[in-house]
Amino acid sequence: MSEALKELQSHLELRVGEALTGAQIAHGELTVTTTLSQLVKLVRHLQVNESTRFSTLVDITAIDWPGRRKRFEVVYHFLSMYRNQRIRVKLAVAEDDIVPSITAVHPSANWFEREVFDMFGILFSGHPDLRRILTDYGFRGNPLRKDFPTTGYTEVRYDEALKRVVYEPVNLVQEYRQFDFMSPWEGAEYVLPGDEKPKEAHK
Repeated sequence: MSEALKELQSHLELRVGEALTGAQIAHGELTVTTTLSQLVKLVRHLQVNESTRFSTLVDITAIDWPGRRKRFEVVYHFLSMYRNQRIRVKLAVAEDDIVPSITAVHPSANWFEREVFDMFGILFSGHPDLRRILTDYGFRGNPLRKDFPTTGYTEVRYDEALKRVVYEPVNLVQEYRQFDFMSPWEGAEYVLPGDEKPKEAHK
């Protein structure tokens, strides 16, 4: 398999080398990196070229790296059932960048791109219907960003008096935020074999 991946990497470097900013084989997988301007060209080549034929878009996701100048990494996974190969395409994206949609090449990218938009706030140009897909219409923020609070900003509940769903700001009292970090075993009356704490050495 590694030889086949090396051949695939060599093919891409030869045929669409200008679209690549890097390529690496690790853990039996080929990962290539590209740029905003070359993304669609690379994806189209992967799909239609006889030496690749990555006809199936498996997934699109993203990673948030708050400390990086280009904060996000959009990740595409493709499958070639004809050649029994997979490839990963990565794209570094700044917070104010707009990623070209690949829905014209892979129509199945529609919902994947909407999910990345919803969860990370990354915009896609040329998308036919870019709106939230997992969160509610009035949802605030993007849940998979590292700076999104784990409690969220809004809680939703059914109000029995009003007989309807109401939205309220999250308001947690302080005692719910205090954690003792004790493991479940430390508070137990018995200790299972292997869970004993090591005895401190006598000085």
